[in-house]
Amino acid sequence: MKCYCRVFLERFFHMKIWVDADACPAVVKDILYRAADRSQVPLTLIANQMLHVPPSPWIRALQVPSGFDVADQRIAQEVVAGDLVITADVPLAAQVIEIGVFVLDPRGDLLDASNIQERLTMRNFMEGLRSGGIETGGPAAYSVADRQTFANQLDRLLRRLVSR
Repeated sequence: MKCYCRVFLERFFHMKIWVDADACPAVVKDILYRAADRSQVPLTLIANQMLHVPPSPWIRALQVPSGFDVADQRIAQEVVAGDLVITADVPLAAQVIEIGVFVLDPRGDLLDASNIQERLTMRNFMEGLRSGGIETGGPAAYSVADRQTFANQLDRLLRRLVSR
């Protein structure tokens, strides 16, 4: 019965939330679970490992085979214009923004056509430094402020998108 319920729900909702879940912080997943149930928007987490998600007709997890960018490729195949993708992967963000998908990174930054090229340029620059042997360090630790920024931005975005 649960499968039929999910198919029924997904046919009547234009927007879906897709999560690049392999590197997504657990606290962000928890925020997304609550938001999906509250807003009744289908949420799909995609990872190359088994994920445990709370029981809900709005939440599901898909496991893809291990491999470079396999989860990203699956997300890119599944999304349609108007969906929301949660990812820190800048190339994936750039790819789905081109087709009209909204992108929010786990720190609450909304990525769109106006800022994605700058992000891609910086990512490629930093990757070039690293491949040249220069130690660039990693991202700052995920903070309480990051969590709050993400939750607030997600709420604003869902209010705007669900009411369309």
